[in-house]
Amino acid sequence: MTLSQISRRMLIGAIAAGAVPAWAANKVKPRALALIGDRYHNPDYIHVSLDRVFHELDLPIDYTMDYAGLSAASLKPYQLLLILRDGMIWPGGYSGPDAYTAYEMDLEDADKFPAAKSVSWMTEEQGLAVKSFVEAGGGFYPLHNSSHISLSSKNYRAVMGGAYFGHPPLRPFQVHATANAHPITAGMKPFIVNDEQHYVDYDKDPRAVILESENLDGLTYEGRGTKSPAGWAYDYGKGRVVFTAVGHTIHAMWNPQYIELQKRSIRWLLKDL
Repeated sequence: MTLSQISRRMLIGAIAAGAVPAWAANKVKPRALALIGDRYHNPDYIHVSLDRVFHELDLPIDYTMDYAGLSAASLKPYQLLLILRDGMIWPGGYSGPDAYTAYEMDLEDADKFPAAKSVSWMTEEQGLAVKSFVEAGGGFYPLHNSSHISLSSKNYRAVMGGAYFGHPPLRPFQVHATANAHPITAGMKPFIVNDEQHYVDYDKDPRAVILESENLDGLTYEGRGTKSPAGWAYDYGKGRVVFTAVGHTIHAMWNPQYIELQKRSIRWLLKDL
C-alpha cells in the first residue's frame, strides 16, 4: 500500500469518526457568500468576525455589500448564503450617523433638513431567489438583523422563518438552548452577551426553535417580557436554514460559546453535523 493510499484511508477513517469535516475528503470545498453591512452595521466588524469562524472551519467565503446584485444567478457558485444586514436603504440620504431625532434637533438649522426616509431594497424576485436556492439544497444562515428583511419580502420570510419586531438599547442578556434537542446546541452552556436583544416573531414549527434570549435583570421590551426566540434551525426543501439573533458587536460575535454555535450552524447547514 502506498503512502497516499494510507493517508487517504486514515482521512476517511477520521471522517467516519467525526474528527474532521466531510468536505476535507473533497477536492472542491463548499463555498459561502456573505451579504453584509448596512447603515447601522459596519461591514468591517462583520467581515472580521466571520473570517475567524470560516478560518477555523477551513472554508472559503466571499463577501459583498451589493444588495442589488443578489439573484439566482449570483447564488449559483455557492452552497451557503449568509446575510447580516437589514432591509433598509436610504436613497435620499440622512442627516447624521444615526436616526434619532435628538441628534437632528441639535444641528444648526435642523428644520431645513429633509426628513430621512428609508425604503426596502429586497424585491420579491430576490426573495424568491433565496427561497429557491434553499429548496434546491443550499444552506441559508441569516444572522442578527437580517430578520428585518422579512418585513418587506414574503418570499424571504417564507424561507427565513420569522420577522424582526424590535430591540432595546445594548444591554446584557443570557442566551441558552431550548428544550428542543439539536446537534447545534448539544451540550452547550448558557452564555451572557452585551448586545442588542432582538425580539422576533417566529412563524414555523416551535420544535425548531433551538435558542432563547432572556434578560436576567427582569428588563422587558414593548410588553413582550424578558424573553424572545434567539435561534432556529430546520430543513427547507432539500436545503436547510439556521437563524441566530446575536450579532450587533464584534465582542458578541466572538463570545467563545457563540463562535462554537456559528461553527456548528455552518456545519449543520452543509450537512456535516
